This record gives sequence, C-alpha cells and structure tokens, in this order.
Amino acid sequence: MIKITVAQLNPTIGDIEGNVARMVDAARQAVAEGSQLVVFTELSLTAYYPGDLLDEPSFLQRVDQGIAALQAASRGLPGLHWVVGAPLPTEGPGKRLLNMLLVIKDGEVVLRYAKQLLPTYNIFDERRHFEPGPDVAKVLRIGTMQIGFMICEDGWNDAGTDYRINPFERMRDAAPDLVVSINASPSNIGKREQRHQIFSAASRRHRLPVLWVNQVGGHDQLVYDGASFAVLPEEGVVYEARRFTEDIRTLSFDGSRFLAASGEPLPPVPAEGLSTMAFYRAQIVLGLRDYARRCGFTRVVVGSSGGIDSALTLALAVEALGPDQVVGVTMPSSFSSAGSVDDSVDLCRQLGITLHTHPIADIVSAFGRQFEAGFGQPLQGLALENLQARVRGTVLMAYSNSRGHLLLTTGNKSEISVGYCTLYGDTNGGLGLLGDLYKTEVFALSRHLNEAAGRELIPQAIIDKEPSAELAPGQKDTDSLPPYPVLDEILKVLIEGDRLPAAEHEAASRFVEQLQQDEAGRALVDRVRGMIARNEYKRRQAPPIIRVRSRAFGTGRQMPIAAKHL
Repeated sequence: MIKITVAQLNPTIGDIEGNVARMVDAARQAVAEGSQLVVFTELSLTAYYPGDLLDEPSFLQRVDQGIAALQAASRGLPGLHWVVGAPLPTEGPGKRLLNMLLVIKDGEVVLRYAKQLLPTYNIFDERRHFEPGPDVAKVLRIGTMQIGFMICEDGWNDAGTDYRINPFERMRDAAPDLVVSINASPSNIGKREQRHQIFSAASRRHRLPVLWVNQVGGHDQLVYDGASFAVLPEEGVVYEARRFTEDIRTLSFDGSRFLAASGEPLPPVPAEGLSTMAFYRAQIVLGLRDYARRCGFTRVVVGSSGGIDSALTLALAVEALGPDQVVGVTMPSSFSSAGSVDDSVDLCRQLGITLHTHPIADIVSAFGRQFEAGFGQPLQGLALENLQARVRGTVLMAYSNSRGHLLLTTGNKSEISVGYCTLYGDTNGGLGLLGDLYKTEVFALSRHLNEAAGRELIPQAIIDKEPSAELAPGQKDTDSLPPYPVLDEILKVLIEGDRLPAAEHEAASRFVEQLQQDEAGRALVDRVRGMIARNEYKRRQAPPIIRVRSRAFGTGRQMPIAAKHL
C-alpha cells in the first residue's frame, strides 16, 4: 500500500518563489496525511507555459534557485518523494532545455525524466524551447511499489497517429505497478471526456493503472480545469478531482485499487461532466478571475449597449468578481433607441452594479464638423458609423486609465470571424470573455444564467430583441450578415472543421452540405470564407480572448494577413 497526495494547484507563470511556497504547503499536508509521494504538475515550478521567458538567463537562474529551495524544503520533510516539473538544461546539440520531471527526496534528486513528445500544434509550441527526451521509461521503487513516470503528451500517442514514438510501450515493458503522469492540459469543450477515453484505453491495453495530475487556473487565453483523475485497466476512471479549483487530495493505492486516504472506497465518477453551457460559464469565470488577479486588476468596466453581448459580459464579470467590482457605461448616440438605454438600466439594476451614462452625440457631431473643416468633405456612411464605435472605445479607455479598471471587450466569435466589429472601437479592451462563443451560444448561455439563477439576471427584453449595432437608423445585424443560426454553422465548418466535437461536426457539416446544393448557398459560403480571410488583420490587433472551444482565435489559429486565401 502507498499513499499519494495529488497536488492540483493553481500556479502563476514566472512566480517561482510563490509557486515553491504553495508546493511546500501541499507537501506538508501530504506528510500530515501519511503520504510517501506528493505529485505536482508539468512545469509546476514555473507554471505552464513560460513562453520566451525560457530564453532569459535571469529566469533560468530563478529556476535553479527554485529547485534548490524545493530540495531544502524536502530535507525538512524526510521520507517524502516530491514529483515536480521544471525546465532544465540539456547537453549536446539541439534546443538548450528539457521539459523535466524530477523526483526529490531528502534533498536529493533521485530520478530525472525528460518529456519525449513535445506538442507543436494548435496552442502548443514546445519545440520552440525544448529538445525531446530519450526514448526510455523511468521507474522508481517507493516502498513496495514500482512507480513509472510520464509527462502529459507522452501519454496521448498510444494510437500511434501523431508521433513515431509511443512512450506507453516502453512503460509497459518496464512493468511498473502504477504510472504517474504530470500534466498541463488546457481545457476546452469535450476535453475531459477525451482525456478519460484516451487514458482508459491505454490503461486497458497495457494493463497499467494511471494517476493523471493536472494544473488548474487561467493563464492569458488558456484555462486549465484541473480534473485530475485515476484510471484502472478494467474499471476505467475511478477517481476525479474537482474541476476549476485547487484540490489537494490524498489517495491510497494497494496495487490494484485506488481508495480514499482512510482506506474507504471512492465515490463513482460520472461519465458525463458539465453541460456545455455550465462548462462555458465555469471556464470563462475562472479565466477572467485569474487574468484580472494576475494582471493586478480588482475592477472591470464594460460598455453597456443594451445588447446581448455586453449584457452577458457584465453578468459573467459579476459572477467572477462580485457586483461591487464591475461598472457599466452606457453611451447613447443619436441613433440609440430609448429601449437600449432602458434595457441597460434594467440589466445593471438586476446585477446590482453601477451604471454610468456618457452620451456621445455631441462628441460625434463636433468630430464631424472638425473633419469636414479639415478635409473638405463630410463624414458619412461607414466612416461615420465606425466613428461612433471609436468614440465609445475612447471613452471606455479613458475611464479605464483614470480609474484603473480593466476594460472588457464584448465581441463574440461570429462577429470577430467576419470582421463585424470596429478596430479601435468595440475591439478596445484588455480581455474578451465571449470571443470563442458563437452568437447563438451567447444567447444560449444568457438563457442558462437566468435559468440557473431562477430569475432574470439578463432581462428577457435583451434576449428577445433583434441584434443591432445601432450605428445607423434602423440598423440590424442581418443587413450585413446572414442570420446567426446560418452564419454560425458555416463558421464552425470553416474555422474548426474536424476539431469540433463529433456530433457538432456532423450537424454543421450536414447543414453546410445542404446549403451548397444550390448556387445561392455556395455563393454564401464563399462570401463568408472571404470575410474570414479579409479580417485577419483585425483579429491580429484584438485583445486576447478566453478559449473555450478546441480551435480559438489567437495562438490556436495562426493565419497570414497578406496572403491569397481563396
């Protein structure tokens, strides 16, 4: 029997001293609970992913100091094995660093293992900094158990489709009693179930129990959901840590079963996780909370248009930070309807937040007069429409600068995809909460929040109204775009394709195939494809967004601007 403490922590990238302190606290808890082994996550010392901080000598010096601090702390907790992740130098040609797993005991490093499979796709770019480790399995005897070790991607290639090397095969030959895998696996819809399927299949195929430990927390665009788990060859997943929060839990393993620390059986793990909307909500709330905290913001400001996007942004911000930390600003123009202003007032009353009113009609008129005087022609059409958005963006940035609030941008994935947004206007901000949600999902998540609250957090009038930018008389989104239920299905196919969950991919593909049965439908799909390509320059300059789907704009979709796409 061995006791293992799963240390699912929320580390901060670059905060090596702070990360060490959290690890030491978890190790002390492990000792108090009688553990022989405490398991931290991939690159737990630095947090995942440090990016080009790894190129800075001073950063690597701090890494060395952090490892020394962990070794010193381990001397004060004799007998405990610490499994930690850190970037360490390599020897010979190639990249200068290895993505390493260390086992530390009594101040000494008793095992080193270098990650073999380095993901360089989608949001990952590990080959930028790391050299692959050798094709070997590393096993260590702890008490009566032989423990094997892996790092994240090493366990994802058991089907043999992505890499020539399959570390699970080497691990099977080493025949450990248990495999411990340390991870930094970012979350997106369907990812929990994908992990369970892949590691259950590998465990069953190789007859190896697996303990899979993941970090948690928001880091820029990415959110890590934790959800660490244990899997047995016959039973599948038998333990799961909490999602979207830190969780330090001690388990017992007797060679064939995982048990609670007390020896009691573990509760069953449900096959189904959160619903799609509950997942989006949890992911975005944690992403905003950690982004604001790590960047030093306590309050946020949002432009409240009376529309669905700003309403949902405000509601999610209130859940993440509390109503006292969220401010709305309504900025009516000569084209704004009275209903939109009233809806903003009603929304902010329901959410319990402050709403400021800052009309922009006089500013727009003055700008137009000065423009005509300076350039000899009136400001009209699209230029005038965009001016209103840019004035609003300027007002919000001025408020952000003067009060120290983080400005949240409100664009959704549908609008960002086709450029239905104004650069330096409604794209202003430090973070976008909805940028990976299609417009139809924005409506669905708004309804979910109301249902979960048992009341209208977001007034039904906002959910029911036809979307409009209100930058021209009688303007509706459908003046420029296909209806969102049509547009979103096209976008799913063109942007995410086979990265969509299977059922969603099948439905979207079937919809687009039917659409293309006639000339008008084919022309529509081509038009949307062209809009996506032409607006890459806007997305390149937009704020980061919180990723919730498998392919998000930002690091997950890297496309050239000056290129022929069609």
